[in-house]
Amino acid sequence: MDFSLTPDQESVRDAVQRICAGFDDDYWLERDSTGNFPEGFYRAIADGGWLGIAMPEQYGGANMGATEAALMMHSVAKSSGAMSAASAIHINIFGPHPIVVFGTDEQKQNWLPDLIQGKSKSCFGVTEPDAGLNTTSIKTRADRTATGYVINGKKIWTSTAQVADKIMLLVRTTPKEKCKRTTDGMTLFYTDLNRDYCEVRRIPKMGRAAVDSNEVFIDGLPVPAEDRIGEEGKGFKYLLHSLNPERILIGAEAIGIGQNALHRATEYAKDREVFDRPIGQNQSIQHPLAQSWMELEAAFLMTMKAASLYDNGVPCGIEANAAKYLAAEAGFQSCTRAVMTHGGMGYAKEFHVERLMREVMILRIAPVSPQLILCNIAEKALNLPKSY
Repeated sequence: MDFSLTPDQESVRDAVQRICAGFDDDYWLERDSTGNFPEGFYRAIADGGWLGIAMPEQYGGANMGATEAALMMHSVAKSSGAMSAASAIHINIFGPHPIVVFGTDEQKQNWLPDLIQGKSKSCFGVTEPDAGLNTTSIKTRADRTATGYVINGKKIWTSTAQVADKIMLLVRTTPKEKCKRTTDGMTLFYTDLNRDYCEVRRIPKMGRAAVDSNEVFIDGLPVPAEDRIGEEGKGFKYLLHSLNPERILIGAEAIGIGQNALHRATEYAKDREVFDRPIGQNQSIQHPLAQSWMELEAAFLMTMKAASLYDNGVPCGIEANAAKYLAAEAGFQSCTRAVMTHGGMGYAKEFHVERLMREVMILRIAPVSPQLILCNIAEKALNLPKSY
């Protein structure tokens, strides 16, 4: 069993690190303060060709796997940009996967090159205020017209909708009560985010201010039939194809942020002297940081295992969920310990660890809660009865 990276994987990591190095702590502190989208960073990643790392070569992508994508996002999150940087580009990596797998040749040609080149920005409209994690209970609906559909409803926690011109929408085309299975009757669209029919309302939030989160109110949005992905009523099934790689990427990002925080805490512990000795000489400082190093390394191995399984076409739901859980918990603990290591200065923005702690929280919450992952592992890995 070889745990080393291939030369190509090392090249991915090194190239992405070089781009990220051009955007330092001051750049991201300014974005965190103003809430402005990191357009310069986004453009640098796009110009490097990295938005298409997992997309087909024929449309301008690199056709790499989940492993390389995870290494890329790990490098991004480990940089000064942390989750703000990762979230600015996250949807491009596996978000368009339903288009790649189920889209027509014409749809792929029309949509993918612009996404890969950064000419078009997309957002993801799945979550709803009254449905939460129970996706089968969404109420946004699409009704048939002579030329396509008209969509009405609302979405919440739609990231980058302030700057996006496209939206991937999961809606109901058949009411839930008329479906044989609750997962039936949902349809996936990729269409224009037309502001004449969509009100995008920004949500003030705890962290990651540079990447907006929004409520989207949709009132009579006309959508041509050619913007539907695959067959009507099978959207939930199509969406599932991107869930495991997304959990893998989230895991890689959480580890990157955790290692970012751990590095800052370690350097501070070496330099900060109290009672005529560096605080890093005290076991009460050493032990929590050492524990975070082990937790992050273990989570990284599970994340790479899940990515390897996915790339080899082997079922990886258990491993992908476990990677997301372990990484998010380890990243959160590392950021918390980094703040505590800094003491009072950990509360100051100039040391950045408070920003990392605010940003890492989202990785515990989304796209699935730690409690629901524990339920999934209990059911799928331990064969215990379903609890929900």
